[in-house]
Amino acid sequence: MKPSARTLGAGLLVICALLGFAAAFGLVASAGAQATDPTTTEPPPPTEPPVEPPPPPTPAPIAFGVMVGGVKVGGMMPYQASKAVSSAYARPIVLVADEAQTLQLAPASLGAQANVPKAIRRARLARPGAIVPLDVEVAQARVRKYVGALGRKLYREPVDARIDLEGRKPRAVQAEEGRILKKLATGRAIRTALATNSRAPIRLAFEVQKPEVLELDTAVVIMRGSNRLLFFDNTKLVRWFGVATGLPQYPTPLGDFEIVNMQRNPWWYPPPSPWAADSKPVPPGPGNPLGTRWMGISAPYIGIHGTPDAASIGYSASHGCIRMRVPDAEWLFRRVEIGTPVFIISK
Repeated sequence: MKPSARTLGAGLLVICALLGFAAAFGLVASAGAQATDPTTTEPPPPTEPPVEPPPPPTPAPIAFGVMVGGVKVGGMMPYQASKAVSSAYARPIVLVADEAQTLQLAPASLGAQANVPKAIRRARLARPGAIVPLDVEVAQARVRKYVGALGRKLYREPVDARIDLEGRKPRAVQAEEGRILKKLATGRAIRTALATNSRAPIRLAFEVQKPEVLELDTAVVIMRGSNRLLFFDNTKLVRWFGVATGLPQYPTPLGDFEIVNMQRNPWWYPPPSPWAADSKPVPPGPGNPLGTRWMGISAPYIGIHGTPDAASIGYSASHGCIRMRVPDAEWLFRRVEIGTPVFIISK
């Protein structure tokens, strides 16, 4: 029996309804699954802070007992050792000329340079107790120039013993040795001190020059204005005498002189002067105008001598010489010598 059209239509409707229900159920199930299932995307990893580089290693101290250029740097940090060595090298060199004169010389003034960084690098690698040299550059030309100037500064001429006059009183000047700096030895000592970082005082060496006159302790002072002669021994007044000095037209010369000629019982010879033009030599004896003693000084034709004319003593009565009483001239003659200073002043 054939199914009716109504029956076929109802069947188709039922099949469509079932298909729609299945599709709706699938959509609901899919939506529920999407609502209930967690996402499969993983969250990003947490951000870590930047990693700082490790601090540089702390330098180790220099081994104990190490010395650099004579400076103890053992146990010091390198920067401390560098400062200690630099300070030690900058110390001045002490030059001793004599007990009263000392000079100081800065190494930098001679252009000396110490390679301290190089020495400290060596010291950091040195074993305990090691002695590390300090390399130094020395400008030899500047050392020579300094020593030359130093020689001129310290040069001293020899001084002869003499007696100078201060007012009316003579003053003894002691003999002093002269000196010339030994330049080669001085330059060598300075360069060695710079190269070895030694600061021990350097005693300068000199070539000694001896004075010609070592002792001189007597002097004669003639006071022309008051017609007196003073005799000093070791700057002490021993005795004074009345004398006669030159006439106004033949004045006794003023100044510093010395005795250059001494004669017992001298001859008198006419000087080359108009007042003695017609005179003749006079032999020793009672009438000799020089008396018994002649002490010629370094002024031409002038001397200290005795006189038979004792009445002229105390006046300006001679032709330039200094007259004394005969016994006084003989006394003085025994106490002076060639080279005895004679000071003639106007007082």
